[in-house]
Parts: sequence; C-alpha cells; structure tokens
Amino acid sequence: MSSTLAKIVEIEAGMAQTQKDKATAYHLGLLKARLAKLRRELITPKGGGGSGPGEGFDVAKTGDAQIGLVGFPSVGKSTLLSNLAGVYSKVAAYEFTTLTTVPSVILYKGAKIQLEGIIEGAKDGKGRGRQVIAVARTRNLILIVLDVLKPLGHKKIIENELEAFGVHLNSKPPNIGFKKKDKGGINLMATCPQSELDAETVKSILAEYKIHNADVTLPSDATADDLIDVVEGNRVYIPCIYVLNKIDQISTEELVIIYKVPHCIPISAPHRYIIYTKPKGQLPDYTSLVVLPYSRTTVDDFCMKIHKNLIKEFQYALVWGLSVEHNPQKVGKAHTLEDEDVIQIVKK
Repeated sequence: MSSTLAKIVEIEAGMAQTQKDKATAYHLGLLKARLAKLRRELITPKGGGGSGPGEGFDVAKTGDAQIGLVGFPSVGKSTLLSNLAGVYSKVAAYEFTTLTTVPSVILYKGAKIQLEGIIEGAKDGKGRGRQVIAVARTRNLILIVLDVLKPLGHKKIIENELEAFGVHLNSKPPNIGFKKKDKGGINLMATCPQSELDAETVKSILAEYKIHNADVTLPSDATADDLIDVVEGNRVYIPCIYVLNKIDQISTEELVIIYKVPHCIPISAPHRYIIYTKPKGQLPDYTSLVVLPYSRTTVDDFCMKIHKNLIKEFQYALVWGLSVEHNPQKVGKAHTLEDEDVIQIVKK
C-alpha cells in the first residue's frame, strides 16, 4: 500500500505543476487515468483484506430511504441525530474510539438516518474511514454537517474523500457513449466542439486501461475526468445537502449570504454540550453522557452536574477533544469544555 500511496503523491504533484491548457490536455488525461486506477487499487487492494466493509459497517437497508450523516468531530452530528431520531452515537478522532455505524429510524416517511464518521485520509486507507465511506456510497442522500465558522475547509476535505471513493455529489453521470468491441480500433464521434478531449487524448486514456477497440460518442462537451468515470464504471451519484450548524455564532449579514449557497441548510442545534465520561483504564462510555447548558461548560460545571461532592474530591481531569491541544491533556476545574469532549476525573 505504501508504494501505491507514493505513486499517488507523485502523480498529484506532477499534475499540480502542469499548466492546464490545450497543449497539456493529453498529458493530464493520461495522469488522471493512472491516478484513478491507483485510487481504485488503494480502495480495493489486490488479494482483498476481507470480504466486507468490516465490523460495525455492514448496515442493512430498512425503510423507504437511507440517509447518511458525515462530518468532522464536534460539528453537531450526534446532537442532530439525537434530535431527529432520539439516538446518541459517537464517532471521533480519538485513539481509543471504536468506529461504528449506528442505525436509527425516523418516523417521517420511514427514512433511515445513519451516522457515518469520516476522517481525513480515508481515501488513502488510513484508519477505518474508507469503510465508513463505503457505507456512505449506498445511501440515497448524504447530509454533510459543517461548522459554520469553518465550512469551506471541511467541505473541501470531505468532498475530496468522497470523490476519491467514486462518490459524486449533486451531479449526474457523464453524457458519454462508450462501447467496447473486438476490433476496429478507437472510433471517436463528437457531435459538438470539445474543449478538452480529442482523438489522441481519448486513445491515451483508453490505452491506460488496455482498451484498444471501442466506440466513444461525445454528444456534449466532456472532460478527461468524465471519460475516466465512464470507463471505471464504479461511480455513484448521490444528492447531498450541506447542513451548516452553529449559525447562532455568526452575524445576520453572514447568514443572508449563507442562505444563497446551493444545497445548503443553516441550522442551530440546541445550546447544549454533550460530554462523555471515561472511567480509568476503560474505553469512554458513550451510553452514559452528560448534557451541559451552553453557558455552563467548565470542568467545574461538569463536576457539579454529577455531584457537588465531586468538587471536594477533585484533583485534576484528563480531557480528549477539541478543547485541548493534546489528547489527553491534564486540566483544572476552570477549563472550558467543547461539545463531544471526553473527560476522566482524577480524585485526590
């Protein structure tokens, strides 16, 4: 896998340094075809690493529709899911977290809403993110939950992860006719001017797949990526809604701009933080959570929520999550917690 990753990095670097114009279309098309083949190899390694997506990810379809929630930790996925379906689930980037997909059912039209975690690097085979996205490929609709304070960066990363797995959001399959044949070479028929694809580029892309005899029809302007998608034949096209959470933290003017973004729904989850506890020497207990008001989220507030005597016995706390720089990090009573943090109290 490391050699495949190295080849991918090398090709991506070469593409980034290549100026995109008509003169380089042939070269870029060839690189894109090689890159697509390497990514497919990375997703489904030769020899196989198991027959399925893995424990916790073999989710049976139920209801009339299946909707997947994806997003980074602490953007409000768990809160949104719990409000919609009354189910709490935890998918985080902590080293002790067990990644699972927890299905739940919403009564509205019987649609099944599932929480699927995604981590940066899933397309490169890191962690179990690639298994999570494999489940997302089978959904009828994807909800990408974003923090409104940093939506563009997270949006781009998630889209790149999904695209590398052959998931295209809010788009339709390319309008390209493609049919293999036994002889006759490559026959290209374009019924309108092409800005990127010509006979030489099409032949080079198909040659990368060892295809030397085929009929290709281009009824509309198409790109090298479009042709590669058709040849690969494993792309899925799924509608997507971007859920921008925490809009209470931005101005009215910014909210007006957000409302103009296509496929976007601004929301504000309830002003409460979900904090998970971790007994010493054990995994976090995601079934026993503590809910704190938005205005009272310090470690001291957490202790008081558990029991007032806990403050008297408090020595320090270990915290995992977005509120700390290191995971775990030793903190005092005045430390302010973030939504979906994990905490372990150490007594005197």
